[in-house]
Amino acid sequence: MITHIQGKLTEKNPTHVVVDCHGVGYMLNISLHTYSQIPDSEHLKLYTHLQVKEDSHTLYGFSSVAEREIFRLLISVSGIGASIARTMLSSLTPKQVREGIASSDVALIQSIKGIGAKTAQRVIIDLKDKILKIYDLDEVSVSKGNTNKDEALSALEVLGFMKKQAERVVDKIVMAQPDADVETIIKQALKNL
Repeated sequence: MITHIQGKLTEKNPTHVVVDCHGVGYMLNISLHTYSQIPDSEHLKLYTHLQVKEDSHTLYGFSSVAEREIFRLLISVSGIGASIARTMLSSLTPKQVREGIASSDVALIQSIKGIGAKTAQRVIIDLKDKILKIYDLDEVSVSKGNTNKDEALSALEVLGFMKKQAERVVDKIVMAQPDADVETIIKQALKNL
């Protein structure tokens, strides 16, 4: 319902902030990660998640869409409520949570206060496939400094191919032939797309 709130920051605490939007103050519960990302300037935009229960409506604020998505994935797991998900995002960065789940790091997930061995395993079982699918973490990324690869990718995009699909094919070609020139990469990619 409420996807983001933008306004004047009137109160900032490690657990919550108050944002004034045209005279209405919204209290948003935040993680320590979001707290560390909030600038000290007056103007603020946070992405939100509204949790509606019988006895309360609670707004959670996030500095990035990525953090909000991890939060939503976490609360979809049985036994993980909003407060534990927020504790996870206060103890670890969204990237660490994502990578911990993707690599089945039970010890990392269990290191968070309030999460036992069974809950940590459930988080990994429930979310590993989703995280690998959403973030494409199972793909081996090739060194970022390959300009031939970048040029080939932009050429394939111009030709109308989807970026993710083209990236997978180009990565495989570059891994097999690290010194391939742009033309070779494009020709081989076109055969595989």
